[in-house]
Amino acid sequence: MVSTAAYGTWPSPIDAALAASHDGRPEFVGDVGDEVWWTEPRPSEGGRRALVRRRADGTTASVLPAPWNARSRVIEYGGRPWAGAPREEGGPLVVFVHHPDQRLYAYAPDGPDGPWPLSPVSDIGGGLRWVDPQLHLDRGTHGEVWCVLEEFTGESPTDVRRVIAAVPLDGSAAGDRSAVRELSGDRHRFVTGPKLSFDGRRAAWIAWDHPQMPWDGTVVMVAEVTEDGSFTGERPMVGDIDESVVQVEWDRDGSLLFVSDVGGWWELQRIRPDAVAGAVVPSSRLCSGRGEEFGGPLWKIGLHWFRLLDSGLIAVIHGRGTTRLGVLDPETGELVDVAGPWTAWAETLAVQDTRVIGIAASPHSSYEVVELDTATGHTRTIGPPHQDAVDPAYYPEPQIRTFTGPGGREIHAHVHPPRHPAVTGPRDELPPYVIWAHGGPTGRDPVALDLEIAYFTSRGIGVAEVNYGGSTGYGRLYRERLREQWGVVDVEDCAAVALGLAEEGSADRERLAIRGGSAGGWTAAASLTGTDVYACGAIIYPILDLEGWATGETHDFESRYLESLVGPLAEVPERYRERSPINRTDRLTVPFVLLQGLDDPICPPVQCERFLAALEGRGVPHAYITFEGESHGFRRADTVRRALEAELSLYAQTFGIDRTDIPRLELKK
Repeated sequence: MVSTAAYGTWPSPIDAALAASHDGRPEFVGDVGDEVWWTEPRPSEGGRRALVRRRADGTTASVLPAPWNARSRVIEYGGRPWAGAPREEGGPLVVFVHHPDQRLYAYAPDGPDGPWPLSPVSDIGGGLRWVDPQLHLDRGTHGEVWCVLEEFTGESPTDVRRVIAAVPLDGSAAGDRSAVRELSGDRHRFVTGPKLSFDGRRAAWIAWDHPQMPWDGTVVMVAEVTEDGSFTGERPMVGDIDESVVQVEWDRDGSLLFVSDVGGWWELQRIRPDAVAGAVVPSSRLCSGRGEEFGGPLWKIGLHWFRLLDSGLIAVIHGRGTTRLGVLDPETGELVDVAGPWTAWAETLAVQDTRVIGIAASPHSSYEVVELDTATGHTRTIGPPHQDAVDPAYYPEPQIRTFTGPGGREIHAHVHPPRHPAVTGPRDELPPYVIWAHGGPTGRDPVALDLEIAYFTSRGIGVAEVNYGGSTGYGRLYRERLREQWGVVDVEDCAAVALGLAEEGSADRERLAIRGGSAGGWTAAASLTGTDVYACGAIIYPILDLEGWATGETHDFESRYLESLVGPLAEVPERYRERSPINRTDRLTVPFVLLQGLDDPICPPVQCERFLAALEGRGVPHAYITFEGESHGFRRADTVRRALEAELSLYAQTFGIDRTDIPRLELKK
């Protein structure tokens, strides 16, 4: 029997501890001989990333025991932290980046010894960091690993250089920097790992420079590989400052496959072997003209949206808003999608013979490792399989919506109404809603089960995820709506969705909130200080002071991002001052909670501290909660639990909801 209770008061089996225990997702799937490996989050183990292997017999085991943590910090967001290969004797060999010291280590998991270091250390700035490793067991006496080296040359976060380097597997470079061979020049500030052609004669990689971000403009660099493994004759092959290439791979015939947005969408293209350097010869039969994305933003290094199968077919992740896994015939242009419930595919793929392995989720299942056999069309989950922690009747049912914003522009959103199998709201009451602004801002909210959303919806509080102008997944024009309009378009789009829900009778106009982390924290703070739409907000590891962020208060990767998001500081300083929430605290009148990791190098706590100092004495109810040992993005189970409970308490107090099952958040004035 269904009972009636006020929205926000509903009982729920999804508590904050349960949601926190399911935080994160598998990443960076790869094949090691006949095995499949990937990384997994361990929120209960301090947030470390474990490396997991699925053996040929179907059993699954952890490769690295605690406290080993396979996670890179290159460009702070990291990327692919491991590479593995089978050997004739002694079982597989894996090379990985250990998060605490950022060194490269090698390990034979079937052998008697523990991991041994491969790379040296440096006391300068952030030291030496590595990402996107690729094993070459036939190079040198004992083999090499090729990867991206990020080397700090001074104490400033922007005193850094990046090159492609080779590290010997015998450990001789562990104490000797000179044993590291630099393969590429340092003509570009950012590079991805090199892809070696099938004949071993050429290498290709992606590069870009400030002020471009990788979704603005990149180039594909090609070099000849000499017999001793050196690179020579580096030259750009494709790409430009206004063309974003996000993945490149060699085909067996020596041609180069790449994903480029030169046509307005990230699409798969090809340069034939006889192409003149710099001349693009795209094949219209690959995937052009579909109005879909076959790529995405390079927030991490080593992402994959396509993989080549031995048959010549190409496995691709594609879609508009939602994503699907398909198999593309490059000769006919035929694209066949995988049958199944999955609506969100992570940007990682591996192939084994006729099989494709990816990581996918759906509205009713969390991210799991999925295998497709292209010979039979059959799919199966190979780990970690989704298991319902509670009755799925408590999960939200997302609605894919399009709202109308200023000037009639389209705004994409996923709306999650309150949902409970045994309770409904009163007929004369509308539910409160929280608007979620994603990070990036060049990011996107996928259509996937998220227990943090269910934490609120199962209690009678609706959630609307807004893929505001600037989001990826809808073509280059959509994401360029945010160019020089950050703090305007994102704020307007979130407000349009919130007010649209209220106007159509889905949400209570007086009980709207906004929350977001990182760039979403900026949008939340900018919304609270620039509109009167919301009754409260949760601001999570945010950007609050544009001038500070543009002049040394962030890391190198995004240190000039504001030139496209806001404009050059020297030309429009007043825009930086006017849009910054820190300069608009006089307009802030509603309660908020501010959540911040104390080890965050991207959005440092000093911004929060200055914001609170500017607010002092204004009588605005607020709470500031900091977390030792947390960086950009919360990873520890206790942190996620406490953050969720604080957020819910804020909403309960602001919306007049009586809840005694969570600690009361103490709001200061």
